Amino acid sequence: MGRKRKDSSQGLPPRVYLRHGTFYYVHQNGKWENLGRDLAAARKRAEHYNDPTGTYGTMTWFLDQFIIHCEQRVAAKDLSQRTLDDYRGALDYLKPYFGAMLPTEIGAHHVVDYLDIGMKAERPVRANRERACLSSCITWMLSTNQGGMTGRNNPCMRAAGVKRNSETERDRYVTHEEYQAVYTHTSRAVRLMMELVYRTLQRPEVDVLAWTPANRISKAGAPVLRFVQSKTGRQIDIALTGRLAEIMGQAIGAVPVLHQPIVHTLDGTAYTYDGLSAMLKRAQDKVREKVPALAGMKSFGFRDLKGKGATDMWLAGEPIERIQLLCGHKSKATTEKYIKARWQETAAPNSLDIGRPPINPPISAVK
Repeated sequence: MGRKRKDSSQGLPPRVYLRHGTFYYVHQNGKWENLGRDLAAARKRAEHYNDPTGTYGTMTWFLDQFIIHCEQRVAAKDLSQRTLDDYRGALDYLKPYFGAMLPTEIGAHHVVDYLDIGMKAERPVRANRERACLSSCITWMLSTNQGGMTGRNNPCMRAAGVKRNSETERDRYVTHEEYQAVYTHTSRAVRLMMELVYRTLQRPEVDVLAWTPANRISKAGAPVLRFVQSKTGRQIDIALTGRLAEIMGQAIGAVPVLHQPIVHTLDGTAYTYDGLSAMLKRAQDKVREKVPALAGMKSFGFRDLKGKGATDMWLAGEPIERIQLLCGHKSKATTEKYIKARWQETAAPNSLDIGRPPINPPISAVK
């Protein structure tokens, strides 16, 4: 057990010590854990370990412990930041249902019930993702012999009788007319977001919103947009040519603020994805009201513009490999499926000549 702190003037939680600008937590076994240099983050971690709420041993405690494990994996580059963010978001929904349970109390019927609740709440896909987070947490607990799970099976798996909610593949194709109409009736920030997603095929909420002027660099004497793709973790270089170069030049300006988001508010701060999505929705409502030909236009989001960009590139004859690289798909087959779900080309009928018998033959001919 750690010695009683001599100086408590910093108001640190129990078992937390500051050494050379870094906070440490001393566990019961005497191990010192580096909590980093941020006091708020260190305090939050310590509160979890000290368990002031009395949740130790419940799924609330283990889910929080699982997030700490994932943070360590991200630091070791063994897990993507995007996956960690998804897991954190899932906890807001998992804890109200599973949080008070002991790990050994969770059965497959609880998971099925949770998925059914998600379906009835019209969030079946998100419920599937939350089930995946719970499953990953329990798998981690099984592998590390925590929560009395030794020898048990994961109750979230198909083998336990759990079937995910059905998911409808997104197939919305935004026409040129729809794109141009919404572009005309919206703000500069939404226009910029629309163009960046359409031209680069990157994920709007995690990639595009993170870009700053620092992502524009010179490569072999030519400007490129360089970033690490959130889904794949790969470094991607996109040539700044044509319309994309024009957009970036207008957005960044002659004297860029190096680490200011490219898509930003008037005071230079970052937009939230939900805020931009709401602005896009309002623009579509305005188009339905002001453009009679598009009164029945179906809604679309920024993600649909990624699909439109990929489909338009394919229809223009771009090699599938280039589209695959931009989309971050593991295989060409995935890219082809992604594109063809949105392809609305009119299909040609079978025109093979096998003779031309009359449609209405004489009665005697069919006896």
